[in-house]
Amino acid sequence: MTALKEGAAAPRFSLLADDGSTVSLASLAGKNVVLYFYPKDDTSGCTTEACEFRDLFPRFKASNAIVLGVSPDDVASHVKFKKKYELPFTLLADTEHAVAEKYGVWKEKSMYGRTYMGIERTTFIIDEQGKLAKIFPKVKAAGHAAEVEAALAAL
Repeated sequence: MTALKEGAAAPRFSLLADDGSTVSLASLAGKNVVLYFYPKDDTSGCTTEACEFRDLFPRFKASNAIVLGVSPDDVASHVKFKKKYELPFTLLADTEHAVAEKYGVWKEKSMYGRTYMGIERTTFIIDEQGKLAKIFPKVKAAGHAAEVEAALAAL
């Protein structure tokens, strides 16, 4: 798959949310969408990133933005993670990693000499017209939410 480029149409998706509803990109037309992919619920980096998005959440709402976290975890895992850290935004379950593959973030990774497939932490800002306004590849969790908020403000 070719890498996604800023300005291109965002790949469509439809995923099960932590509240049992289905969220699709088409249903979010007219809003800015912060679609952030993260590897796993309740791990240190993912918790740091989620809590920073939580703490800045009022600013995202002020920018007409919806924040959506996506990982391969199932809905039950998302419900626990969301409740534990009082996350005010929606988490989407991409258990088959189909959406991660569409967005090019399902990659071969390695840890302690072992290779495996997983999410490469990446964030996409999708504008009100459904275009990729900004792509943040290979994200470092700490400080990332503020970086995304600044990019949204500049749209």
